[in-house]
Amino acid sequence: MRLLVADVNPATGELLELDRRMTIVRLGQDVDRTGRLAPEALERTFAACREYAGVIRELGAAQLRFVATSASRDAENRDEFVRGVLDILGVEPEVISGDREAEFSFTGATKELKGRADLARPYLVVDIGGGSTEFVVGDDRVRAARSVDVGCVRMTERHLVQGGKVSDPPTAEQIAAMRADIEAALDLAEETVPLREARTLVGLAGSVTTVSAIAQDLPEYDSARIHHSRISRDRVREITEWLLRSTHAERAAVPSMHPGRVDVIGAGALVLLAIMERTGAEEVVVSEHDILDGIAWSVA
Repeated sequence: MRLLVADVNPATGELLELDRRMTIVRLGQDVDRTGRLAPEALERTFAACREYAGVIRELGAAQLRFVATSASRDAENRDEFVRGVLDILGVEPEVISGDREAEFSFTGATKELKGRADLARPYLVVDIGGGSTEFVVGDDRVRAARSVDVGCVRMTERHLVQGGKVSDPPTAEQIAAMRADIEAALDLAEETVPLREARTLVGLAGSVTTVSAIAQDLPEYDSARIHHSRISRDRVREITEWLLRSTHAERAAVPSMHPGRVDVIGAGALVLLAIMERTGAEEVVVSEHDILDGIAWSVA
């Protein structure tokens, strides 16, 4: 769950960031298997809401918008989630469609790129989340978008868990099954989004930014160095292969790795690699500005 507090000026096109933070709550824990939000996942989410409420009050935000995505779209007991957020933050979470999610991601990711001569259009923006991945192709505006149910948490839970534990490391059979699932999702995305027409691939969210941090061998997670970094397909393949053959302890020892991402980063990296191989993208441009920034612009 993520928070952005910003001063936004639609007249000048400026967004001044006051606070940006993330808490890994794994709201989507077990949703693919049970169809319900787990009680412990809801409690982690409400704890983050209470922390964020304090930041929002302290900075004096005048308008608040809470957008909920894939996991809460799928869950039978999403009313519990809605009531909890409303009680804590005083605003009801809007469970948006995949298409709306894609639109926000595209706006947030590409607003700063327009006018860059070194980045040809159209853009393909891919937002690899926990439960789903959004694909958006566009120039100044969205031309086509599709959300498919492959994300780092969903793929990990569906393919890499045996006996209630994540395989350490995964077997070749598990990786092959996961890859087949991802390829099927890409087939689905290509029914509506011309993935191969894009000239610049822009990657969003924690799986992509973590791969960038590893590629740069950063001593700690550094948003400034990650934002607008560019990673070649060969480097993404090298990192993905290492992540999928490494143990939990080896991944946890990476200095830029968020503890909540250790078990799911291999799946997220594989989604990114599969997209690059499908589209023929030689590199991915990494953006720290994404759906949060797009939501902020929508409020403004």
